[in-house]
Amino acid sequence: MLRPSKIHRLAYCTGGRIVYHSGMDNFLKSSRKMTTKDWAIDVGVAVAAFAVACVQLMLTVSSIIIPDLALRQSLGLVNVVPEFGAFVALALTTFPLVVRRVFPWPVMLFVLVAHCMLQNDFTGFALSPAGLLVALFTVAAERPTHEAVVAALLAAGGSILFPGSSVTPSLAFFVQVQNLGLIAAAAAAGYGFRTHRAYVRETERRAAEAERTREEEAARRVEEERVRLAREVHDITAHSLSAVSVQTAAAARLIDRDPDAAKEAIAVARTTAKTALDDIRSMIGVLRHGDASAETSPTSGTDRLSDLALYLRKAGVECAVDAELYRRQDVPAHVDLALFAIAREAATNIVKHAAATRAEFTLESGATHARLSVHDDGRGCGQPLRPGVLPAAVDGRGNGVAGMAERARLLGGTLEAGDAPEGGFTIRASIPLQTGSVAEEEALHGE
Repeated sequence: MLRPSKIHRLAYCTGGRIVYHSGMDNFLKSSRKMTTKDWAIDVGVAVAAFAVACVQLMLTVSSIIIPDLALRQSLGLVNVVPEFGAFVALALTTFPLVVRRVFPWPVMLFVLVAHCMLQNDFTGFALSPAGLLVALFTVAAERPTHEAVVAALLAAGGSILFPGSSVTPSLAFFVQVQNLGLIAAAAAAGYGFRTHRAYVRETERRAAEAERTREEEAARRVEEERVRLAREVHDITAHSLSAVSVQTAAAARLIDRDPDAAKEAIAVARTTAKTALDDIRSMIGVLRHGDASAETSPTSGTDRLSDLALYLRKAGVECAVDAELYRRQDVPAHVDLALFAIAREAATNIVKHAAATRAEFTLESGATHARLSVHDDGRGCGQPLRPGVLPAAVDGRGNGVAGMAERARLLGGTLEAGDAPEGGFTIRASIPLQTGSVAEEEALHGE
């Protein structure tokens, strides 16, 4: 016997604890956690195996299946009444199945030895291999493949060496062949069950991994939007504070010798600060918190639409930009930056997914809203033009639409995306120029 110091131990980490299992422990007892339902199933299996074995015994020793007496005598079958010991023997080979999944190998070996040792104790019939087959199935289903092969070979060897008592050699040979076939079938069924169970677990794992990946992708996109918004806030504050600093410095120099010019500089500084504060109030609610530090490199506004047009033309897409009705000086900086970001994402989608030959960008501003329309003559996405966010799985076109819609929504605007009636794909964004009431503004500035 191996001494404990010689037993190979396997260690694995669970919940911060190191748990050790020896090879002998793994062989003698399974690590399966049994529930009440599992125990009930195994009790039912043991009772069912005992019942099947008893029925087989009664049918074998009776004349129900083969009523012809001469044929039964030629086959070596005799009519006998099974003694009580036969049912005890069947119980010994079936009732241990109650713990078959907790102790697969001990149950298998016990049932095999009991079946082989008790075979020759009864005359005129052989014990049913029902218990042995279930035990073999359990080992093949619960243990590795090489152990299943060993169990099948042991069962086959026992069946050959202990064929049971039969009157004629032909009947003994038939019983042996039958039992060998059943042993092979039980081992194959157990292996197939284990393979199927492993496949189901792997499928569930991959589904969980895919769900986790989707969540990570969504979090990454939110973080990208946060970084872009942080850059836009930096542009607004840097520009506005620089202008305020210049105007207040000029006012300080002119306040004694030219009070009117100083007052004008102060008024310009005050207007610039008020405008910047309005922009910050509009965007502060859309910033996201995160661990990554935001970039502060300058972002671009709608004055860079010509760069997008050049980008599309280099990609083989004719582009037209119409901004005659857009008064950039009347549009808050955060709205202008948001419209350009939407236009940029739309241009990227056109190049990557649309397979278009022409694109049109239209900008316009009114008294209350600024609007952007982007249309291409590409293949579309298979969804009609409607408010909301397209599903990301639609022909690859939904990947950037979610970010566009979120950007417009967080600024109080709307975005429509989908196939246009005349064909192609269209995006329409509308963002309000003012996000707060006059009363709120006056209260904020103390007016």
